[in-house]
Amino acid sequence: MAYSMKSYDPKNIEPTWQQKWHVDGLYNTSETSDKKKCYVLDMFPYPSGEGLHVGHPRGYIATDVYSRFKRMHGYNMLHPMGWDAFGLPAENFAIKNKVHPRIAVEKNIVRFKEQLSLLGPDYDWSREINTIDPEFYKWTQWMFLKMYEKGLAYESYEPINWCPTCKTGLANEDVEVDGTCERCGTLVEKKPMRQWVLRITDYADRLLADLNTLPKWPEGVKEAQRNWIGRKEGVTITHTVQDLSVKLEAFSAYPAWLFADTFLVIAPEHPMVKNLVEGTKYEKDVFTFIREVADIPEIERGAMHKEKKGIFTGRYAIDPINNGAKMPIWIANFAMMNFGTGIIRCSAHDVRDYAFAQKYNIPLKEVVDRIKNEPVNAHENAGRLKDSGLFSGKEINQKLVNDMVNWFIEQGYVKRTVTYRIKDWVFSRQRYWGEPIPMIHCEHCGVVPVPYDQLPVILPEVENYEPTGTGESPLATILDWVNTPCPICGGGAKRETNTMPQWAGSSWYYLRYVDPKNSNLPIDLVKEKKWLPVDVYVGGDHATRHLIYARFWHKFLFDIGSVSTLEPFPRLEFLGFILAPDGRKMSKRWGNVINPDEMIERFGADAFRLYEMFIGPFESTVPWSTDGVVGTRRFIEKVWRQQEKLQDTDISELDVFLHKTIKKVSDDIESFKFNTAVSSLMILVNEMDTLEKIGREQYKILLKLLAPFTPHVTEELYRDLFDRNNSLQQESWPIYDAQKTIEQEMEIVVQINGKTRALIIFPFDTPEEEIVKGVRAHESLQRHILGEPRKIIYIKNKLINFVV
Repeated sequence: MAYSMKSYDPKNIEPTWQQKWHVDGLYNTSETSDKKKCYVLDMFPYPSGEGLHVGHPRGYIATDVYSRFKRMHGYNMLHPMGWDAFGLPAENFAIKNKVHPRIAVEKNIVRFKEQLSLLGPDYDWSREINTIDPEFYKWTQWMFLKMYEKGLAYESYEPINWCPTCKTGLANEDVEVDGTCERCGTLVEKKPMRQWVLRITDYADRLLADLNTLPKWPEGVKEAQRNWIGRKEGVTITHTVQDLSVKLEAFSAYPAWLFADTFLVIAPEHPMVKNLVEGTKYEKDVFTFIREVADIPEIERGAMHKEKKGIFTGRYAIDPINNGAKMPIWIANFAMMNFGTGIIRCSAHDVRDYAFAQKYNIPLKEVVDRIKNEPVNAHENAGRLKDSGLFSGKEINQKLVNDMVNWFIEQGYVKRTVTYRIKDWVFSRQRYWGEPIPMIHCEHCGVVPVPYDQLPVILPEVENYEPTGTGESPLATILDWVNTPCPICGGGAKRETNTMPQWAGSSWYYLRYVDPKNSNLPIDLVKEKKWLPVDVYVGGDHATRHLIYARFWHKFLFDIGSVSTLEPFPRLEFLGFILAPDGRKMSKRWGNVINPDEMIERFGADAFRLYEMFIGPFESTVPWSTDGVVGTRRFIEKVWRQQEKLQDTDISELDVFLHKTIKKVSDDIESFKFNTAVSSLMILVNEMDTLEKIGREQYKILLKLLAPFTPHVTEELYRDLFDRNNSLQQESWPIYDAQKTIEQEMEIVVQINGKTRALIIFPFDTPEEEIVKGVRAHESLQRHILGEPRKIIYIKNKLINFVV
């Protein structure tokens, strides 16, 4: 076929196809299709900044590749996108830029959408959602009220994490390991405050156990959740206090070592401290110490590298385990109320306890012989007991631990206890930019829920939205909004002015994509059963916070019959980050941000997409290299030029290469190994480039394999060469022929003493002894191989070297 090739011009090709796909509704999800469903989901972005850098689109391109791949496999695809637009990130950006949060968010969404659209994604934009839309957050409020009905939402007045810069309360999950605010880096304080809390601890065991039902989650993410939930089984021991009519309950996670315990430490914030020291000579010094510790974040206090400090209370506990021995009671900076009972039994067999006792000359007792002059660590839960009553001489194992606990219980010394690191979710924010909490405070009726038929409670417009820092939201000053009739008695009442955290809408947004226009329910149950669970969930970060919150929220919705699955995301693909070329995180501060718009303008969206998938393993963090985009652009140009080499008949030499590539690319896309899929395609194209001609159908298969990665150029080539009326993306994915993935022949390099003397063709996988015979029989080699060689080196299917 005579063909005059036009030049490759992505600036013309890509916008044209993006517009056509949109007009044709090619990516709109069908509600009537009888095809098998596939729901692919991105962790949706919060539009809090000025746009995307090249690290952001990596996950979005990956879901796009996978979605296109599954569509060509005949699936009815749901691949939606929306915006997580409430909360601190958006509000802090608005304050910094002196613009109202709503205006800032709406502007940023336009920018984000423009940037995403340049990539040509196959999103069904008809299902776009936004957490600041009242028709969306109506159902977030509805779910909060359902939790309140079930006793899972409650008011608390306990000290919470308070960020003095963001001027709001924070959940534990919003505090970094060094005790700083996740958003601004300020050291977090403890501050007593009225707040709304969700009883996530009621679901701790289910959240932990059901991780075992998620084999397609990265093990590191599951382990992070296990650690955050922090379930520990142990015992609680009740102690009387000498000369006081009070009792202290201490927790131990290592009951086999109870005979070693010689002292107690109590958390500085424990309410029992006052009873212990009030009116004694120790009172003044103890409360001075407590004030010093109060400003140190709990996470920092618990860090192993931090100095352990304490003060003696002057009191002694009576140990029921060790025949009424007196145990000095100390206050220590490493004891915290969020672990166990806030009181810890301490021994020589804990590294931290041992160091503390050595520092303050507290007597110790060891119940296992030392190894290399070092005390045996109880955390290893091993050794042979001594000085442990009737258990002396016995080897520590699980059976012994159970026997000891049972005996302690029979004696009335202990009770079995389970503790958790996870705490109830502090759900209030003393900020403006969030979903209003749908509760009303009435002097006569108390706290009253807003009736369901009055939802949504609309967030009012305000002029001054900056946080007050007083513990009150800026909403408290909007009197015509705050003052409202009580739904029960009709008298004057006030709305709740705290707002929900940024995690509220993102805890269930994936459900709304299924049924975004429903005005009667958050999601229709028939549609929920059709589309849920999400088949593949893709994102980075949020190993604990968002994923724990969403799993908790989903389990609650399951309990009230709103969803039919126990877990929302059975398969999670966690992506690594793209760093700047200098190896640092991209930041304006460092001046190392790479803008994707510039890359697309220079090289085209397809070259950019291909490089993002080729840059390295999906889960790995890798540095950016613009030279890599130069390479993928050249690769696409090579594919473009190959259209000149087409002929009607296939080239037999390509069959094995082609079918092995079909198998490899198919397997790799399914398992999110995009970099090796692209590598295989590059090898195939290079092989094609060595040939004078390529079969039309073989080239068509290449276009299909490339289509998920480079949809624009492949669509253009498909239209020009094969079908002017239909989309390549509606074609079926190629199926490999297993017989054609087997090499028929192989070329063996023959060396004599390391020097290449011949290239000989053999049937593929010919045994070594047959190759030796063939080489010896080869006329041109006989003069080089006289007698028996000293050594034969054979590299299977590649090379044989005769050492003579």
